[in-house]
Amino acid sequence: YVRELYETIFATSRNHQTKESFGVLGRSLPHTYSPMIHSLIAPEYSYAVIEREPEELDELFQGKVFKGFNVTIPYKVEAYNRCNNLDESAREIGSVNTVVFDCDGKSTGYNTDYYGFMYMLRSNGIDPKGKTVLVLGKGGASVAIIYALKVMEAGKILNCSRKDSSEINYENVYEKAKDAQIIVNCTPVGMYPEVDAEPIDLKKFSNLEACADIVYNPSRTKFLESARALGKKTAGGLSMLVAQAYMASLYFKGENSKAALIDSEAEKIIGNVTASLESSMRNITIIGMPGCGKTTLAKALGDRLDREVIDLDVAYTEEYGETPATTISTKGEDVFRAQETAVSRKYLMKSGLVISCGGGIVTRDENYFPLKCNSNVIYLERPLEALCSEGRPLSQKNGVEKLYSERKEKYESWADYKVSLDFFENKNSLESHAVEVLKSEGLNL
Repeated sequence: YVRELYETIFATSRNHQTKESFGVLGRSLPHTYSPMIHSLIAPEYSYAVIEREPEELDELFQGKVFKGFNVTIPYKVEAYNRCNNLDESAREIGSVNTVVFDCDGKSTGYNTDYYGFMYMLRSNGIDPKGKTVLVLGKGGASVAIIYALKVMEAGKILNCSRKDSSEINYENVYEKAKDAQIIVNCTPVGMYPEVDAEPIDLKKFSNLEACADIVYNPSRTKFLESARALGKKTAGGLSMLVAQAYMASLYFKGENSKAALIDSEAEKIIGNVTASLESSMRNITIIGMPGCGKTTLAKALGDRLDREVIDLDVAYTEEYGETPATTISTKGEDVFRAQETAVSRKYLMKSGLVISCGGGIVTRDENYFPLKCNSNVIYLERPLEALCSEGRPLSQKNGVEKLYSERKEKYESWADYKVSLDFFENKNSLESHAVEVLKSEGLNL
């Protein structure tokens, strides 16, 4: 959804760029959010996707096409080596993620990743000053994070790597870093589509206070979900992504003096853009009893928000060539639940959809994290006497009262929002009531 949005509005042919345009440089960028972020932060300049092969970089760094650009993997070190001038952060970190050309075509390289990380911690109430911080990973991202932690006066910074030659690795980390108070994940572990992975067992750190993860897709990583379950403070990577882009935009506009500040104006802009981006990225996923109106509400919200609607029962039928009711009747509920889980995962981990789930999605605990990782989950509650059981073998066999008693607690605890209603006359009345309730609870629709 997000990609289609920015492609429609912002993507420009590489043959028609102007000197006044900016962009993001990478080798392959099929899912970048940078154009959308910059359109929200600074609509006064154009911003494009710049996909280049290594042999095309020399021409790009002559400064004849773009006024500047952001740089992502795998070209941050290439940019560092090619820039005519470097600011202090870029020199210390050893890589560049923002390049700006002057009127003579000379390039200056900056690194704004460290700023984004500092904002991410501060905006979530995490202060590393004097604390022992464990940084997972030794890639390029970790260098910027370690620089930021030094700027924020962290007490002791420990670095863990999978390499056996590292002083701290995943074999001895629980011994050598057992006193860690803050843990930062700078690895791709837990990133979409491998969302079930966690880089480390947080329960083994008795002094742990907070966790931060630079991964932003999914918006709730398993690493951070585990930290929340332990009652720890958490910070996710989306705000870092937006904050580093905000700082880059100041360099693009020549407002370098503002780039040293994290003031209230900057925080407001970054916060608003992060909330807007997260709202568009996260699925709206509806759970509830069979026959409660989930599909009707999903279609209404899809129309309202211009989002693709996925009915998981329909997706199941397309995948297996038979309806859920047929599978349950002929092969049993266990077979159906296993296949339902497989189909659900294909869609729940994507972004920007409206998803209607089967009534029993909550009966398997393994569905919890896929359901939560990239969705705002809505529980649609209706009186039992209003539920339709026609064509629903489990409702007919067990009775809706029994099913409801078995599932109610999970409907309640798995949901982020709850919409209760006694009746609705049509799709429009259901939508109006649901939207009113969801807006009152803070969901951005």
